[in-house]
Amino acid sequence: MANISSCSSTPLLVLLMACLLATAATTSRAQDPSRLSLSYYSKTCPTAEEIVRAEMACAVKANPRNAAFIIRLHFHDCFVQGCDGSVLLDDTVTLIGEKHADQNVNSLQGFELVDRIKQKLEAECPGVVSCADLLAIAARDATILVGGPYWDVPVGRLDSKTASLDQANSDIPTPQQGLATLITKFLAKGLSVTDMVALVGSHTIGMSRCTNFRDRIYGDFELTSKYDASAQVYLSKLRETCPVNGEDDRVSPMDYVSPTLFDNAFFESLIKGTGLLDSDQEMYSSLLGFETAHIVEKYWADPIAFFKDFSDSMVKMGNITNPAGGEVRKSCRFVNT
Repeated sequence: MANISSCSSTPLLVLLMACLLATAATTSRAQDPSRLSLSYYSKTCPTAEEIVRAEMACAVKANPRNAAFIIRLHFHDCFVQGCDGSVLLDDTVTLIGEKHADQNVNSLQGFELVDRIKQKLEAECPGVVSCADLLAIAARDATILVGGPYWDVPVGRLDSKTASLDQANSDIPTPQQGLATLITKFLAKGLSVTDMVALVGSHTIGMSRCTNFRDRIYGDFELTSKYDASAQVYLSKLRETCPVNGEDDRVSPMDYVSPTLFDNAFFESLIKGTGLLDSDQEMYSSLLGFETAHIVEKYWADPIAFFKDFSDSMVKMGNITNPAGGEVRKSCRFVNT
């Protein structure tokens, strides 16, 4: 029986050796979205969710930013080939992963935490729980641990045996894109405008790199914030953090009111015109904002509505599967050998 309460770490070398020694069959299984269910592991790994929850609790206690890291990994995973763990694959001689995509490189974190959780799951239930399911469950637990809502996570996803750097570069939304492009990208994944606004609400616990918000704070920030005095103070601090040139990797919270709490304060910043990213502020201030501004206002006025829609949208996004099917990886970083 695995020590579920343990917060111990596992050296990466051990995980790499496990991958090299894996003898699982390489035949892909087809992925049918209807295969997802709440009871998928009830007999084969009944403690799976408990293991994930315990490791996430340790990780978020050690560093609250781990919550945002995992939610973002899940989002970037689902937007490329479906929720199939492809974002976790390392580059090899025969496979080019997605970690060096424009929106992933120098940005995505949390891979070592995934490794630790996977090692615990493999110790308890070898070859049973997929990395894609691990991410989906961990993203839910991450949300709860920083004050967000609970939702049941359907499981039964398979891990892909491929990755797509090209699709990662083309399909993942960017901070510089306009609202029309963002809506189009979400619709292409079967996600509605409401889903988009709700999911972007996870930025309430996110941090952004200077390179992603520089254009915003030296662009139309003062215009959208209506030159408000308190906004000017905030803008000065942002410019200290992020100068016109250099310091690309400095970070600032996307919700400066309660950056470590999953709440609806992020939407207030959009209403005030002080959203950190262009892509976020576009939902309230752009000419196309008539499609999204009322949703932003609704979520600021009614946190319960935001929590409900966020939960529903996370399930909806998590149900995007890779029709090519796959396997259950022994190591999330490599396909089975």
